[in-house]
Amino acid sequence: MIREQRLLSDSALSALRALGRLDVNYPTRTGRAPTAEEGWHIDTLLRPLPPEPAGEPVPGGSWEIACRLVRDYQFAEPRILRSIYDVHEPMPGRNMLLEGRFCGLRFDMGVRVTSVIDDTHGSGETARRVWGWGYQTLKGHLEEGELTYEVVKHLHTGEVNFVITGYSRRAPIASPLIRFGFQLFGRLTQRRFYRRSALRLHRLLVTELRGGAPPATRFHPGDDSVVLAPSS
Repeated sequence: MIREQRLLSDSALSALRALGRLDVNYPTRTGRAPTAEEGWHIDTLLRPLPPEPAGEPVPGGSWEIACRLVRDYQFAEPRILRSIYDVHEPMPGRNMLLEGRFCGLRFDMGVRVTSVIDDTHGSGETARRVWGWGYQTLKGHLEEGELTYEVVKHLHTGEVNFVITGYSRRAPIASPLIRFGFQLFGRLTQRRFYRRSALRLHRLLVTELRGGAPPATRFHPGDDSVVLAPSS
C-alpha cells in the first residue's frame, strides 16, 4: 500500500511530466549491435504461453489477450517495478515513470517508449505474428539500455511465446552506497524481474482464458489520464 500511495502522489505526477525534458542517458546506437566488450549485458528470455490453433491470431485468444496485458504493462512484477504513464501519449514517444524496489529502497527511473513492433515476420512455416514495444532509459535511471517486450505467434503451429530481449549496463551512480548495492544485487534483481514478469503474464492470461476478469485499470487521483500499472 505504501508503494501505491507514493506513485499516486502529486510529486510522482510532477516527476512523470518532467520526463519529457529528459534525453536518453547513453549515446544512440546507429546500426551497431551492443557487445559484452563494451560492458553491456545482453538478455533474452522466452516464456511459452497457451497455444492457439494454427493460422492468424484468434479474436479473444491467447495472443490477443497477451498483447493487451503487455501493452498495458500489467504483466510487470509489482514487487520489483511499478509505473505510471499517460494513456493518451502515443506509442512510440510515451514516457513512463518506473518505481524500482532495490535493497529495501525505492527509486524513480524514467524510460521512453521508442519502438513499436506490429508485423508478420517470415513466410510459410516460419511465419510469425509479432506485436510488442520497447523502451530506452532516460537520464537519472540507474541503468543504461533498451528493453523490448514481444508477443509472438508461430502461424504454422499455433505456438505463442512471450519474449523479452534487451541490453543494459549500470549507469553512473553518484552515491557510493547505492553504487555498491547495485553492483551486488542489481543484476540478480534484473533477472528476477524478467522471470517473475513472464510468470505473471502467463498467470494473468490463463485466468482470462478460463473466464476470469482482466486486471482493472487504476487511475491517478490527480489526473484521470494517468494510470498505475500493474494495477494490483
